[in-house]
Amino acid sequence: MIMVFAMIGAIWGIGAVMKAPRRGRWIMTFVLLGVVILTHLVLPADNALRQATGGDARLWLLLIAAGILIKGYSLILRRLKARVQPVETQAPRKGFTETELTRYARHIMLREIGGTGQATLQGARVLVVGAGGLGSPALMYLAASGVGTIGVIDDDDVDASNLQRQVIHRDAWIGTPKVAAAKQAILELNPHVKLRPYHRRLTPEIAADLIADFDLVLDGCDNFETRYLVNETCVAAGVPLIAGALTQWEGQLGLYDPARGGPCFACVFPAAPAPDLVPTCAEAGVAGPLPGVVGSMMAVEALKLLVDAGTGLRNRLLIYDALYAETRDMKTKARADCPVCQGRGLHVT
Repeated sequence: MIMVFAMIGAIWGIGAVMKAPRRGRWIMTFVLLGVVILTHLVLPADNALRQATGGDARLWLLLIAAGILIKGYSLILRRLKARVQPVETQAPRKGFTETELTRYARHIMLREIGGTGQATLQGARVLVVGAGGLGSPALMYLAASGVGTIGVIDDDDVDASNLQRQVIHRDAWIGTPKVAAAKQAILELNPHVKLRPYHRRLTPEIAADLIADFDLVLDGCDNFETRYLVNETCVAAGVPLIAGALTQWEGQLGLYDPARGGPCFACVFPAAPAPDLVPTCAEAGVAGPLPGVVGSMMAVEALKLLVDAGTGLRNRLLIYDALYAETRDMKTKARADCPVCQGRGLHVT
């Protein structure tokens, strides 16, 4: 049995290093277990290979059955939770006070938002991944706009090098967890919203439960490992994803929402580029105001999506070149061979 568990560990370990899709790793695991069970059924009881792999196929069948039951139970709980979420977001958490009516008056005057839309924003729950360059303006404008519950997850602390572009932080907060600094800045801006700070890295162990508790995710992280994890989890939970990225003078953003039509992030970017082709801001630098522009765009797209206003970025990738003051709009589409969403957006009208 130890040999089989070692081989399963190797599949997941090598797969993680090579960034193989979790679906592919599960398929390889079940193929391995199928071969083990077939070996037990074909070879005699005293065969050395059969003894080395547990000796009895019934043991592996029980383990597989237990795994299926656990997975099924998890899926049922997730679907039940997804069913009640829309009910919570339809009605405002509470009525507007006179102070709030004054605060949101310019929104309420807009025919695309109005009082009903502002109430929808008040009941909405948005998760922002990363409290850095993109997360800073996105968080500030979501809070200023009256989004009722805002989550932010980031494991980093405020550093002096952040202050050139991460406008939510202050010099006096250097060394403070970014999520704590973001909470203080947001509540100073709008005490009527609720902020949920998570001072930790987003990992596969917590991603599903965390993202399932929100209506929308904004991804402003700075690494592809987290981007693909966020996308995979959003697709599984049916949660829309607005993702942005930066490099030097250029930024991009898109809406990835296969459950309601269009591609997922992996449809548009099937594989992460080589590290030397897309250097980080720390390696290549970034213009200070650029994250503010792109992060603010992300907040605008979030607002439009939540109140169902205008035309969003579904099936489109927006690219902003600050150096030459150019904006390009590229069409995107779901791929039937996408290992994450399997082209789900192709079948949504």
